[in-house]
Amino acid sequence: MYRILQLPQFDTWLSGLRDGMTKRRLVARLRRAQLGNLGNVRSVGDGVYEMREFSGPGWRMDYVHRGTVLVIMLGGSEKSTQSAEISRARRLAMDLTE
Repeated sequence: MYRILQLPQFDTWLSGLRDGMTKRRLVARLRRAQLGNLGNVRSVGDGVYEMREFSGPGWRMDYVHRGTVLVIMLGGSEKSTQSAEISRARRLAMDLTE
């Protein structure tokens, strides 16, 4: 089981999604992660990971682990904006460490 914290940047991104079905799908994914099922993830460097959803444009939700029970959601993106979002998420993760 994980405790999920969402940074304001993540909340802004998620609440800004216009497609209600996509939003519900991503929120359901976060609920599954809370129960310990992170699903399809990959490391993007510097301790940052992305949860990958292969629906629509290929949604990504970036996060870091802190300990064994805490996941901090940093941000999200579509596949097309993934590179810029990964850079931003990595900077946010470094700020959390400092």
